[in-house]
Amino acid sequence: MEIPSHIFDGCYYAHSCGRPYKRDAEWLAFFGGIAERIATEIRPQRVLDAGCALGLLVETLRDRGIDAYGIDISAFAIEQVHQPIKPFCRQGSVTEPFAERYDLIVSIEVLEHMSAPEAEAAIATFCAHSDDILFSSSPFDFKEATHGNVQPPEYWASRFALHGFYRDVDFDASFITNWAVRFRKRNDPPHRVVADYERAFSQVLIERNELRQKALETQAEMSRMAPSAEQLAQARSALAAAEATVAGMKRSWFWRARAPWAWLTGRTFVP
Repeated sequence: MEIPSHIFDGCYYAHSCGRPYKRDAEWLAFFGGIAERIATEIRPQRVLDAGCALGLLVETLRDRGIDAYGIDISAFAIEQVHQPIKPFCRQGSVTEPFAERYDLIVSIEVLEHMSAPEAEAAIATFCAHSDDILFSSSPFDFKEATHGNVQPPEYWASRFALHGFYRDVDFDASFITNWAVRFRKRNDPPHRVVADYERAFSQVLIERNELRQKALETQAEMSRMAPSAEQLAQARSALAAAEATVAGMKRSWFWRARAPWAWLTGRTFVP
């Protein structure tokens, strides 16, 4: 399904991004956090934000001395770019070849809005113009009307692998989204790539198994410490018997005779 560019208008940015998407303190802080991690952990000199929307990542990257640029299909979005940043952002399609190469291309929640052929063309464009790509595409949220190409992470990994790009298993891109990935160009032989993937996967698998075992041990300990149904029934029965005994005592002549004496001693008792 191809989404026409005019769909990404003021109504879309006001209602389809979780909270109104505009240049405010909250969105600037969000993109500022991403820009800071890019600046300190990747340290690129020249960056393209492919699908830059309002240019907030471009702005926050440039605040950190990075030569950043943006491109977006939405004329409305480009019109909203902060005035000092407008010379660095342009309207255009990420499926078409770029004029220059970049140290890093960033694509955040863009390709799920495109048809499958368009998305593959965009990936080919990214891979032709950089060896380093920070990528995020939502694997869910099917109810969003413009999400016509929602895919699981492994789908995107396979598309990038066709161009010789593989996940950097040592880089945690979750500061963008929980499913974000850094794909990098690799010319290593397959056994090297497989070894890196296996190393990362085995660590996750071992951690998962240990956490599962710990959960089972905790559940067993809780079951051991918790009273059984039979014990609870016995305790309830004993409590009911005790309450019946007390009630019977209160009905006895001794209890009734004791009441005046208790009142009197309470009135005359001096500590």
